[in-house]
Amino acid sequence: MNRFLSFFKLGVKYLYRYKKRYYFLLAALVFGFGTIGFVTSTKDGMYNNVYFAAQSHYAGDIVAVADYSPRRGTLIHRMGINEINAIMEAAELAGINPQYTVIRTITWRDAVLHFNGFTASLRNLIGSDWESEAHLFANKNFYEAPVSDIGDDGIILSLAVAESLGIRMGDMLILELNTMYGQRNTGQFIVRGIVDDTSLFGYFKAYISRLSHNRLLLFEDDDASSVGFFLYNTDTAEKDRLHLHEYMVPLLQTGHLFYDREGMENRSRNNPWEGVRVFLYTMPVYLSEIAFFLDALNIISYIVYIMMLIAVFVSSLVTYRLILHERTREMGVMRTIGFFGQDLSLVLWSEIMVLGLVSMLFGFILTLFFNFCASFISFSWLPGFDIFLRNGKLSPLYLRETVLTNIILLFIVLFLLVLAPSIRVSLKKLPALLSGEPI
Repeated sequence: MNRFLSFFKLGVKYLYRYKKRYYFLLAALVFGFGTIGFVTSTKDGMYNNVYFAAQSHYAGDIVAVADYSPRRGTLIHRMGINEINAIMEAAELAGINPQYTVIRTITWRDAVLHFNGFTASLRNLIGSDWESEAHLFANKNFYEAPVSDIGDDGIILSLAVAESLGIRMGDMLILELNTMYGQRNTGQFIVRGIVDDTSLFGYFKAYISRLSHNRLLLFEDDDASSVGFFLYNTDTAEKDRLHLHEYMVPLLQTGHLFYDREGMENRSRNNPWEGVRVFLYTMPVYLSEIAFFLDALNIISYIVYIMMLIAVFVSSLVTYRLILHERTREMGVMRTIGFFGQDLSLVLWSEIMVLGLVSMLFGFILTLFFNFCASFISFSWLPGFDIFLRNGKLSPLYLRETVLTNIILLFIVLFLLVLAPSIRVSLKKLPALLSGEPI
């Protein structure tokens, strides 16, 4: 151990002594590692933002959604207290143990808002239990923060809706929608919050209490459309969905599992049923169409990744060979005073490993700088890109696995860089080294 420590110190000493000759190699490694870190952290951040936005929009990592047909040709999301209790029982039997459980009533593209002679159609109307969704509202970016007591007569709007109607906090508006039997019903609500969300998930969206929503739809007070489970570990969502499905099947009418949005949207056509049927979804099912874009982004990032690694390796190889060529006679002198060929190899390995640690440190600082600069870039000109952003900005995510992979790849490049020269210097004859013959 002491021997290796001595060679490590010697490597550090020589690296400092020849630091000017290593500047270009250091710059290439820092820029390469910084760029790779920027690409991977941005890609991971974009996917995390999409997942978080979808998780908040659909209310869970695993979401049980009910489909019910009250009359021919119609399909609404409705389940009664018996179905809700059955889902809860199945979740307990399956050992889901969620961090949060969110129960919602949902209306898609059917609700209309009226204010001061103006009208706006909503893409999504969400009936929420304010207390159980407090963690979701706490993470939203509000243009006007909601009051502490929203109540059953309060409504929270997206900024796009508020601007289109000219609404401000405290204004009263009329909400109109279809009941479960097809008649139009209306209710009056007071604006108690405005969410600044222009993304695909938050555009033209509104929240009211689940009780008020149920009564407008002529549901029972305890009815709902979905039950969502927020997991402690999102990586186990698909496995937990399978377990939950197994326990739900004996307790209530349960639909087949789907793995993409196409199957989900064609569920009634492919598998007709009567009464209430509950389907289980995870975020990858909802995001299957967006996954194509993410896959393309992955491919681009891998191409950039590989190109950067090749560029770093080639530039480093050329520079390192020039450095060693200048030090050939010095290596010969070291052999003369008692160093073995293997000892010279250890010195070279020590130098390059220290160089790798320094490159990694400054490369990570460069990654932070790139991400800081990217946070000022506006993507408002790109429609639909908001779902990849956090509060309108790119937000990097430094995953432990990704950072570790980047570090390992950096040292693999350095290993390949010094492998051949270290073998040659250990095998080269002393006269050849003293004569300055290239290594």
